[in-house]
Amino acid sequence: MKIVEKIKAPIVEEMEIFEKKFRQSMKTQVVLLNRITAFIVSRKGKQMRPMFIFLTAKMLNGQVTDRTYRGASVVELIHTATLVHDDVVDESDYRRGFFSINALWKNKIAVLVGDFLLSRGLLLSIDNGDFDLLRIISVAVKEMSEGELLQIEKARKLDITEAVYYEIIRQKTATLIAACTAMGAASVGSDEQTVKDLHRFGELTGMAFQIKDDLFDYTAGGIGKPVGIDIKEQKMTLPLIYTLNTVDAKTKKRLINIVKKHHKNKKKVKELIAFVKSHGGLEYAVNKMKEFQQQALQILEKYPDNEAKESLKLMLNYVIERKK
Repeated sequence: MKIVEKIKAPIVEEMEIFEKKFRQSMKTQVVLLNRITAFIVSRKGKQMRPMFIFLTAKMLNGQVTDRTYRGASVVELIHTATLVHDDVVDESDYRRGFFSINALWKNKIAVLVGDFLLSRGLLLSIDNGDFDLLRIISVAVKEMSEGELLQIEKARKLDITEAVYYEIIRQKTATLIAACTAMGAASVGSDEQTVKDLHRFGELTGMAFQIKDDLFDYTAGGIGKPVGIDIKEQKMTLPLIYTLNTVDAKTKKRLINIVKKHHKNKKKVKELIAFVKSHGGLEYAVNKMKEFQQQALQILEKYPDNEAKESLKLMLNYVIERKK
């Protein structure tokens, strides 16, 4: 059994019901819009976000509720909206190996589709009085935007400290996973402290996930992004930040110069990657990733042992052991 299927095992039925409810939540009178949303649904990924919501709810409550399904739909609607808008901003023609919405239907339509998905998500919560769930996801979207802008601001100066890096990945990546686990808890009527704890669990999981993603930049093999792509885009990630902090001023200047002025030079980028590897940058990042994973596992310990909890643990392991 594949690891993702194993993780999904306790919530197979819930995921099938969710599929139908999610499709329903995007239905509209506009034929063009229905065609585009059908395209979006057919190109779905592993659906980790709904899985986090359902597994958290089931671990705490033994079952999911109507609010859990709505929470999962809201997250997917709003997250999809941000992805559609991201592809426009990044001028990206592909998403998960398929053409992006803006590549097929142009920017204007892509922006409007993103707006539609965002408003559908908001209305789904408002119409059902799920204001607590709406608040959780709204905070996440605000933080995701702030994280992106903070990264852009810092990329211009290349002055990212380790603390700033953690703040960027917390906002850009971890905050959405945290919203999922918090919504899963809130959807089954958990108390404030439990929602808070599970928000932190999701956040730590997201931090580990992003560090793993950043490590792919230094390793060849069957992964989603080409080696060295972060350096080419002048993104400062943990292996490089650690290395810059451990070398002398002259070497630091030379390395920053490669990122600043030679980030499109394959030979120089290769040289930088080799230097980071030989100076312990990868080992340091791996250790930090495992620290976040262990902290997340500790949070789970106080909750009842059941299949859903085991799946959340499996998910944590999958996050740091995945190959892409």
